[in-house]
Amino acid sequence: MDERFAQQAQDTYRINQIQMASKEQLLVITYDIGIRSCSAAERAMETSDVEQINTNLKRAQAVVRELMITLNLEQGGEVAVSLMKLYDYMYYQLVDANVKKEMEPVQRVRKMMEELKATWVEAITKLKTDAADKQPAASPPSGGTNFAY
Repeated sequence: MDERFAQQAQDTYRINQIQMASKEQLLVITYDIGIRSCSAAERAMETSDVEQINTNLKRAQAVVRELMITLNLEQGGEVAVSLMKLYDYMYYQLVDANVKKEMEPVQRVRKMMEELKATWVEAITKLKTDAADKQPAASPPSGGTNFAY
């Protein structure tokens, strides 16, 4: 009973986290899901758990498909086109890994996702810093009474 309650609480937390997330945070969450799915598939491969290998690789494939769907090729230009090619490569590596039950392609995709996530986190942080730097400095209020005497 307690385990089911804990799982429900965790699911509720995740749902709230996703519903309240910005587009940038959703991107990072998506990468996290993909990374965790690849890691889980790697662990399943170590124990030859074919069902878990399949489940986790299909989840990782779904993450890559989601990343592909959300790309705006018109606005993103060459960067978006390059990302689409990379996602396409990642997707087929995961499919191949699932068919052949090979760990190397999964590890390769996981590392790529980790690098991409780190790059996005860095870019998001820089954008936030730049936006904060552009905010006008708060000026002291003019007039009024000074009660600090």
